[in-house]
Amino acid sequence: MVGLVIVSHSGTLAAGVRELAAEMAGPDVKIELAGGLAEEGALGTDAVRVSEAIARADSGDGVLVLMDLGSAVLSAETALDLLAPEDRDRALLCEAPLVEGAVAAAVAARLGRPLGEVAAEARGGLQAPSSLRLSHLPGRRPLRA
Repeated sequence: MVGLVIVSHSGTLAAGVRELAAEMAGPDVKIELAGGLAEEGALGTDAVRVSEAIARADSGDGVLVLMDLGSAVLSAETALDLLAPEDRDRALLCEAPLVEGAVAAAVAARLGRPLGEVAAEARGGLQAPSSLRLSHLPGRRPLRA
């Protein structure tokens, strides 16, 4: 089963994203955190913490890594360099919205989808769900112009 890693500058934010995604994923999908720095409450990202989270999330079917901001991407890219080549080949950095992407990826992983499909579902989180499109309600304008 594909595992997930949530990389965020905030440990609190990462934990909240995991809480939402885990509700949809159930107990079988591994969702690991690489949020914040080692110092309690410190904001930032750490490539070593990311690589360790990837290793914990990997059950052999691949790991999807979701990141919150630009420097988290740099830490995740560096983390891949810290992994053994065979582990690196099973990890995929994904340009998806953190919250929506994590929830969509968790559902796809729970259904046993392969890594590429889990990533595609996460990327699909960029599309606003129909429940958020208010243009069909009287007096409401679309969210996007």
